[in-house]
Amino acid sequence: MSDQHAELEWRDQAIPVSTRFDDPYFSLENGLAETRHVFLAGNDLPARFAPDFHIAELGFGTGLNLLTAWMAWDQAGMDTPLTFTSFEAFPMEADEMARALEAFPELGAYRDRLVAAWGEDKTLASLDGIRARVMLGDARETLQGADFMADAWFLDGFSPAKNPELWDEALMMQVGAHTKQGGTASTYTAAGFVRRNLTDAGFTVTRTKGFGRKRHMTTCRKGTS
Repeated sequence: MSDQHAELEWRDQAIPVSTRFDDPYFSLENGLAETRHVFLAGNDLPARFAPDFHIAELGFGTGLNLLTAWMAWDQAGMDTPLTFTSFEAFPMEADEMARALEAFPELGAYRDRLVAAWGEDKTLASLDGIRARVMLGDARETLQGADFMADAWFLDGFSPAKNPELWDEALMMQVGAHTKQGGTASTYTAAGFVRRNLTDAGFTVTRTKGFGRKRHMTTCRKGTS
């Protein structure tokens, strides 16, 4: 288990910025809209939701992506829990998470349940209503030993220029190895080396319109459905 923690400063007293990676945790424009554009629409969700659907994620951060997917799952009328596995090397404390998520009142009770569970156990073993698991530590080590196949990946590490370890070739190969045939992945970045690494990992990679002022992002699909 990781014994490292997030190192934060706060922009406009509301937006957490990692001092380790000099990068904000979510869009300065609208973090919730960004998550819906990049990670939900980027994986053709909620249209692909089905029983036993499994989302995996690199970079848990504030938990915003989990909350957004969880709410979308419930709003889609799914009557079994969503499975969500995330990897995080530098977890926030519960009070920091609560402060960050105050920016998204729309998430309401979902946010409150996440923060309470996070305060008890950062692996989220006690979070009711969703089959969630956060694997703490370096994803380059923890993903290799994980036993699951994801339907969709949210690739949400800090900027590849500042956190290249979370986008390297070996880790993207593990992402591919833990993705079902026909499964998808999406990320806000369109960096060339990330796209090449995803291609080498067995994905068909597409550069598409990014969120807000960002021109491009990346979506990809493994094999054929």
